[in-house]
Amino acid sequence: MNISKDIKPITYLKSRAPELLRQINETHRPVVITQNGEPRAVLQDPESYENMRKAIGILKLISQGEQNLKDGKSKLQEEVFAGIEKHLKERMK
Repeated sequence: MNISKDIKPITYLKSRAPELLRQINETHRPVVITQNGEPRAVLQDPESYENMRKAIGILKLISQGEQNLKDGKSKLQEEVFAGIEKHLKERMK
């Protein structure tokens, strides 16, 4: 992976948008768009973007779970299943 190939000025985006989109969708590598030499945006294919969002969501859930454990906000598996069974039995009546 050559990161220098994945950094393009905004003029490149303006003049070669279809080519750049094809590259992004084929390689699944994001491209950094610069303006006046400064990074201003990142272009990414939809599949990689969705995968990244899902990964971030999972990491947030793991972080929340770890914090809940630290705060003592957890239950034993047996307690959880007993509560579910009780709830289901009450709904079946």
